[in-house]
Amino acid sequence: MSELFSQNDSASKALKIYISCSDCDMDFIRKEINYVNYVRDRHEAEVYIITTEQNSGSGGIIVTLDFIGQQSYAGMNDTLKISLRPDDTDDVIRNKSIAVLKAGLMRYVARTPYFDKITITSSIEDNQDATQQPSDPWDSWVFKLSSDGYFNGEKTYKYNYLYSSFSANRITEKWKYESNIAYQFNKTKYIFEDDDTTIITASKSFYNNYFLARALNNHFSLGLSLGANSSSYSNIDFSVSGLPAIEYNVFPYSESTRKQLRIQYKIGFDYNDYHDTTIYNKTEEALLMHSLSMTVMFVQKWGSLNVNLYGSNYFHDFSKNQLSINGNADIKLFKGLSLTLYAYYAFVHNQLSLPKEGVTYEETITRQRELATTFNYYTSIGISYTFGSIYNNVVNPRFGD
Repeated sequence: MSELFSQNDSASKALKIYISCSDCDMDFIRKEINYVNYVRDRHEAEVYIITTEQNSGSGGIIVTLDFIGQQSYAGMNDTLKISLRPDDTDDVIRNKSIAVLKAGLMRYVARTPYFDKITITSSIEDNQDATQQPSDPWDSWVFKLSSDGYFNGEKTYKYNYLYSSFSANRITEKWKYESNIAYQFNKTKYIFEDDDTTIITASKSFYNNYFLARALNNHFSLGLSLGANSSSYSNIDFSVSGLPAIEYNVFPYSESTRKQLRIQYKIGFDYNDYHDTTIYNKTEEALLMHSLSMTVMFVQKWGSLNVNLYGSNYFHDFSKNQLSINGNADIKLFKGLSLTLYAYYAFVHNQLSLPKEGVTYEETITRQRELATTFNYYTSIGISYTFGSIYNNVVNPRFGD
């Protein structure tokens, strides 16, 4: 379905939709369906789309899309289903979903002034997207306040966790601005009744980070990261940093939902004021550092792959460095056989903030302070094989899944 709007048309007349879906690739949807307006609040939407999933008989999934008309479309409701096989890749799932989503939206789009400018085709190109941004009193700014807590306890153990944050973001075709202020606190208490001993440990962190990026063309971007943070876990009383950056994407950014090969270089300063004297006899220091990273991402019929390679070091001593690699893959080896893998490994030689006096036994067993190490890793792997009937259209919800 191709969008053929005129640049002079008012985009505010386009259909407003809200999609409730935790697993959907919204970037892909926005690129493929560019003749509607996406709103952040369901109450602002003219069509509210709810997606749900149920397991089917042969191990696949039936995805149900409920289209609920609101405002001038109240009473215009519809339900469509997508049948997904157990060996469908992420790319197949996305394409099936987008086709059904387009079909479901057409009865609503048909009642807008733009319907006579839409043709049923698949020839749309990213650079043909002529939908203008509607009038926006917030000028693309989005603000968010959040706070959450977690409390767990029993007779001899208690754990409290608090987190609060505020973010202000603005994203346009040329500019990306992201800011986040956050506070985190956790406290652990152990009671040993045999010897009447109580261990209480706590840590807190404050983060104040800003990021600004400017698109230069379809391959190059410039960026700037600024931060002011503190962390009792890392022995940082106060830290401020500034890192200009440049990024090159081998593939055009317009193809980012399908493939990416991004190379990013940062260089800048890091000033640290420490809680306690460090193992290098520092109470404060100003550091120059740089980093180089490469990210590879593919979503293809055979599955999906995302790998990141990162390296950094300080200029005053190149032996103070870190090298890490992490990645995840979901690969369909052949019909019915799937492999999922996640792995992370880092060589760590840049722990400049470790306290000279070390950490207490209590802080060690409760992981409330950073510990000396030369590496860290974590990994997970899974494999599954599905065989039998290829038909998975039946849903039977009795006794749950």
